[in-house]
Amino acid sequence: MLGVLGPNGSGKTTLLRLLSGVLCPQQGEVLLAGRSLQRWGRRGVAQRIAVVPQELHIPFAFSVEHMVGLGRLPFIGSFARCGVRDKMVVQDAMRIASVTALAQRIFNELSGGERQRVLIAMALAQEPFVLLLDEPTAHLDIKYQIETLALLQRLNRERGVTVVATMHDLNLAARYFPRLIVFQRGVVADAGPAEVLEPELLSRVYGVNVRVGILRGAEHLSVLPPGGSDEHRDSVHALVHVIAGGGSGELMMRALADGHIPFSAGALNIGDSDYTLALRLAQEVIVEQPYAPIAPETVKQVQTSLARVAVLILCPAPIGAGNLVLLQQALAAAQHGLPTILLTPTGMDTTCATDTLIDGDDGELQRTGIATRDYTNGEGVKLVGQLLQAGAIMVSSVGEAVELVKRHVLQQGVVEG
Repeated sequence: MLGVLGPNGSGKTTLLRLLSGVLCPQQGEVLLAGRSLQRWGRRGVAQRIAVVPQELHIPFAFSVEHMVGLGRLPFIGSFARCGVRDKMVVQDAMRIASVTALAQRIFNELSGGERQRVLIAMALAQEPFVLLLDEPTAHLDIKYQIETLALLQRLNRERGVTVVATMHDLNLAARYFPRLIVFQRGVVADAGPAEVLEPELLSRVYGVNVRVGILRGAEHLSVLPPGGSDEHRDSVHALVHVIAGGGSGELMMRALADGHIPFSAGALNIGDSDYTLALRLAQEVIVEQPYAPIAPETVKQVQTSLARVAVLILCPAPIGAGNLVLLQQALAAAQHGLPTILLTPTGMDTTCATDTLIDGDDGELQRTGIATRDYTNGEGVKLVGQLLQAGAIMVSSVGEAVELVKRHVLQQGVVEG
């Protein structure tokens, strides 16, 4: 039971179309039982994966029984007649979806909740291993929402059907889906409701402040409108900006959060592990599309953030052509007087592969470890050297970095503890 969450336009429906084989990925492949969807063929996929769309408009006066019978097409073909077993499957599907009493009714004349149950029955007639649903509770009143999701839960528990559903109602998602993915043109979070439905993460993804309450255990979360504590949080501006990537900022961001030091982060690509954590912990996250270089408009956001904060922290992220501009912005800010901290990598030999990039006498530059993570033919090394000349302070632990930050910002009366 997997619920896929995300704002409009985040790619949830596209994801379902990829999983069902309606769309082909430009990169990578979609596997069903370890085998590419293309190798299964359209009929093979339809015999294993069923899709329930948000709405289905039928231009003919089909009865409910006829509609459910369409689910047998992958097995009998377009012009063959249903056999005895096919008719039994159709009757069983209608019984499970509680639409047997509607069998002779015209599909287009049914209510929204009734049509949704018929579409699920039609999908069940395919005898699928996987059931994909695009916002199955959209436009339904609460009675039909609960009935629909309870039905999906029963199918999962009693028949072992894998259920993947996009959802907009976060409270219903938390109640019925033990696993949730927050999707924003990439996976932002993937865990149980208690781990995924965090106020900071939801606020970043949806662009609105929320509170998350817990009612009778973690499986009964409640996403609520913003309250006083959220409004206070929004009134506090970031005091530190963190430039990271590839997991290099994890310990630093956690230490700042533990120290109640509000910080911004970025630019970070969607899907980067530092991006996922920053959504949970940072006051502001500057975002770039996955696998894309930093765009000019994103650079302007970084410049704006650096102009507001009291301290800049550079984590030991890999430097390539796509994010070299972040080092350039860091250097410009340091040269204009912004206190800058360089966090060195831990557990790494920072002297290897440095002979051709760093002068052997420049021990301080070697200790930054930049040569081992610079993929720009020395441009990154040059910029870090200039940062040191501009007064950047090199530290070897996050604890040391936090202490330096506090020295700069305590006088502003914001840091607690």
